[in-house]
Amino acid sequence: MRFPWISRPAAANGGDAVVLVTWFRLKDSWRSPGFMLHSLLLWWQALRSPGLLGIAIEAHPFRGTFWTLSAWTDRRSLSAYTRTDPHGAAMDRIRPWMDEFERVSWTLPTADLPHTPTARPLWTDAAERVTQERRSRTSL
Repeated sequence: MRFPWISRPAAANGGDAVVLVTWFRLKDSWRSPGFMLHSLLLWWQALRSPGLLGIAIEAHPFRGTFWTLSAWTDRRSLSAYTRTDPHGAAMDRIRPWMDEFERVSWTLPTADLPHTPTARPLWTDAAERVTQERRSRTSL
């Protein structure tokens, strides 16, 4: 199940965006409906948050895995979103449901952000970054 990439107007200065990918694996897939509900509320919050440039979600509820992909004008905007409720309260509630969690961020020129709902190149890059992060954690 995918919620397509929704773009917001890029910053006028044409600078860099902060891209964030998160990957979650739940301890039990029966938690998926509740997790999806929280995801939709947070997606709705993000769409109204200052600094959002784009967002997409990919969910595999029967496997209990979820991905989010977003781009922000700067780290301050991203931080404000993650600390503001309902996001802050939701994370406190769902953190015990998680078996695994990865969060990777990087910068990208705003001109390179997706212009199509699939956002395929950005999703591919994000998946590779999560895989690298997971490998680096297990090799320690």
